[in-house]
Amino acid sequence: MKRPRVLLADDHQLLREAFARLLESGCDVVGTVADGRALLEAVPQLRPDIVVVDIAMPLLNGLDAARQLKRIMPEVKVIFLTVSEDCDLAAEAFRAGASAYLLKNSAASELFRAIQEVFEGRSYVTPLATKGLVDSFRHESESPRSKGTSSPRQREVLQLLAEGHTMKEIARKLKITARTVAFHKYSMMKELGIKSSAELVRFAIKQHVVF
Repeated sequence: MKRPRVLLADDHQLLREAFARLLESGCDVVGTVADGRALLEAVPQLRPDIVVVDIAMPLLNGLDAARQLKRIMPEVKVIFLTVSEDCDLAAEAFRAGASAYLLKNSAASELFRAIQEVFEGRSYVTPLATKGLVDSFRHESESPRSKGTSSPRQREVLQLLAEGHTMKEIARKLKITARTVAFHKYSMMKELGIKSSAELVRFAIKQHVVF
């Protein structure tokens, strides 16, 4: 039987190593990465079947990394393994293209089950989040979505700004000019009616761009 090829993405080295050892008995762990940008660079090279990813990662969070990944390689399945019990965040994970969502305090057997379900073309949600997830989707259908930035580049710039990087540093990381970074920043502030960098950071946290 073919073993699933799995790539792990988590910014905590000890957790990456622990999950890699845990999965070796039933999966081929093809690599590990520490942030969302590294994830997007690694997937085309390593060709995993499944990516197990945390939501809260530096440089590019797991949600936005998943959105970009599903656009370029829709066949790769995404499992979110995170500490967050926020059901709205779980709902956002499935909108970003997730096939499964479970918590880091789940039993190891549940992670193996989620991987197998996803590998066979199904979805999986931890029982710890199922009811709240349904309620979150129901609430969303009854009320308009809050306003957010729609451009992937804007969200990348927003996360890096919120993490405290300067515009020059962001320009180097994204391989764009500092003037382009400034354009994205002030375009977002104008669009959202935000007057200060502190307000922009608060917006980034509210929109699950940083955690």
